[in-house]
Amino acid sequence: MVRVRPMSTATAESRPYHHGDLSRALIDAARKILETEGPAALSLRAVAREAGVSPAAPYHHFKDKAELLEAVAHEGWHELDAALSKARGETDNARDQMTNLGVAYVCFARDNPALYRVMYDRSRDKDALPDQLKDDGAYCQVRDTIAENSGGRATEIDLELATIAAWCAGHGLAEMISFKQFAPLKDLLGGEEAFLRAVFEHLGMFAKVIDQDPA
Repeated sequence: MVRVRPMSTATAESRPYHHGDLSRALIDAARKILETEGPAALSLRAVAREAGVSPAAPYHHFKDKAELLEAVAHEGWHELDAALSKARGETDNARDQMTNLGVAYVCFARDNPALYRVMYDRSRDKDALPDQLKDDGAYCQVRDTIAENSGGRATEIDLELATIAAWCAGHGLAEMISFKQFAPLKDLLGGEEAFLRAVFEHLGMFAKVIDQDPA
């Protein structure tokens, strides 16, 4: 009778290197677990199992779960930046660019809910914004578009406050996009993206009404 021997430790340890880029494989595995099972299911052992590597393999790249989550969040900010850059480049009109940025932001959050949550969870307790939001990152995509739309008339403080306001508007809508109460409006306007565009195009309406008030 032929006996099947269990995989040796040496064989198991050699498996990670078949991926070529172990760090990349672990991050991909972490994202898959987050999206399919939620953050409670995430651990370095679970990530190793999902990636098909030994339990010890993740420790070659990440000292703990928190460090792995930092890497996942870092990737998320880069992907958001790429999505905003693409949306911004689809038109030369600054006003339309702002709408495109808002729609792209909410769609990114909607399509990557667990990743989006990790991005903010890892940023909330930091003293500064993640590096990926500065120095031409996602945040600057919004800030630069507002600056262009202002024609150079906005002060630095106004520009910063306007960027925060725009970012918060996108973040708020991203949190609320799945509310069932919006379904009739989405149907009336022709779908979710049309609804998003309409919301962002109306963001300045209240300010315009105030400006036109003869009192």
